[in-house]
Amino acid sequence: MTITIPPPLIRPHLSQTGPSLPGTTEILTTEAIDFLTDLHLRFSSRRHDLLLGRQHRRTRFSNGADPDFLPLTAGIRADPSWRVAGPGPGLEDRRVEITGPTDRKMTINALNSGAKVWLADMEDATSPTWTNVIGGQHSLFDAIRGQIDFTSPEGKEYTVGAGTPTIVFRPRGWHLTEKHLDFTDRAGQTCAASASLVDAGLYLFHNAQALIDSGRGPYLYLPKLEGHLEARLWDEVFRFTETYLGLRYGTIRATVLIETITAAFEMEEILYELRDHCAGLNAGRWDYIFSVIKNFRARGPRFVLPDRGSVTMTVPFMKAYTELLVATCHKRGAQAIGGMSAFIPDRRDPEVTDKALAQVRADKQREAGQGYDGTWVAHPDLVPVAREVFDEALGDRIDQRHRLREDVHVTAADLLDIPSAGGGEPGAVTDGGLRGNVSVGVRYLEAWLRGMGAVAIDHLMEDAATAEISRSQVWQWVHQEVVTAEGTRIDAARVEQVLADVLAELPRWDGDRYDDAADLFRQVALAEDFPTFLTVPAYTQFLVDRG
Repeated sequence: MTITIPPPLIRPHLSQTGPSLPGTTEILTTEAIDFLTDLHLRFSSRRHDLLLGRQHRRTRFSNGADPDFLPLTAGIRADPSWRVAGPGPGLEDRRVEITGPTDRKMTINALNSGAKVWLADMEDATSPTWTNVIGGQHSLFDAIRGQIDFTSPEGKEYTVGAGTPTIVFRPRGWHLTEKHLDFTDRAGQTCAASASLVDAGLYLFHNAQALIDSGRGPYLYLPKLEGHLEARLWDEVFRFTETYLGLRYGTIRATVLIETITAAFEMEEILYELRDHCAGLNAGRWDYIFSVIKNFRARGPRFVLPDRGSVTMTVPFMKAYTELLVATCHKRGAQAIGGMSAFIPDRRDPEVTDKALAQVRADKQREAGQGYDGTWVAHPDLVPVAREVFDEALGDRIDQRHRLREDVHVTAADLLDIPSAGGGEPGAVTDGGLRGNVSVGVRYLEAWLRGMGAVAIDHLMEDAATAEISRSQVWQWVHQEVVTAEGTRIDAARVEQVLADVLAELPRWDGDRYDDAADLFRQVALAEDFPTFLTVPAYTQFLVDRG
């Protein structure tokens, strides 16, 4: 008889593979690493299962299935009795939220912006270099304790004034990894850490109690969710974190970005799963458009969208989604937060500034009229115009949750009314639209590779979400053999010619990353298989520094 002795179990642990940087010892303490290890031990396998579920859904959609409201959760939607926890202390008034990355200069600018809330963004507005990941956590650590300052290379000093906004932190999405930290499980299997668990874990571990002591609380924005099971996993992370850190149950509050087509069909279920930790939902418009393209990219001409600039918030499928979000939130006592208009002012050009202010004002008036409780801006100069619009709409209230929008009746067909956007119609795609997508994609990727996640391009604020629209439209137009209004067939050769023309006209300098950016654009816009996110190959190939 042979007795097989199993190999000894290994103590799970997290290992730092990235270099030590200024602030690393303060952020990656032994205690913080132990907490991150426990998070991965409990939740990393569930995360992998959910990501596999995403792949299966995309395959079904590619084969002709459509998303729909879930029959198994109809009881949750039909039950009128439940409500979410709502906003925590300091988060009740969200009429203007400013978004931006977490480097020290931008942190101070956001804190001095006059907005009610700062979305401290470690996701689409941040290029996830190891320096930015550690530096962003260090900036937040100091900001929350009132000890942040910054001196620019030119000697300009930045300090924080009085009356700072409430911070809501956005970690990276479930699909992303942090390759500067490795997790080894009990069986000795090693993989890159979950970027979501690293970002949220470090932020909550270091700052939750300090935020509570300041009269506010630990609040998060949750990005890229594709369904209620992903929300359930976040809720379990919050429950464990509160127990681990000795926080009162329900202290952590989350706002979920509804920025995927599948999440739009599960808004109520997402609220339900997070109900004891939920403040509201946000209409993440740019990623939502990207999600529509990604999921229906191979479904024929009727699912082709027109030039990016033509996909406005008033086209039928976008209007249906944004109105359903308000109605869903207010039915359950949640706040509904509007999205970000991409137009930004230029202090050197009054004409551009006037146009941006007019565009933003119209966008915020639309949101306030729909019943939103607040909105996003991407630039401090836009705070006053957004605040003026919402001040007028709110009057002496702090939000519009009393507006139940019982007039809204959105069906699955309404959410999927993509053909009415007109992309499949002759002339909906233009030569200028193709060139604009290529130009924006390459210029954004070049800046991203240099560590900048939010970039002003052609008087618009571009981040990873808007860049995703640009490259995914090019991929779809090529594979659907779209012909532009000018009669140009969009194929790989045509895209290569436009790319060459764009590169020839760009200013170049020693150390620019345009050649790398062009190669990346080819990968994510011209590959036979569609990369699910452009940041995944870009991160792996260029931003991983093993020291």
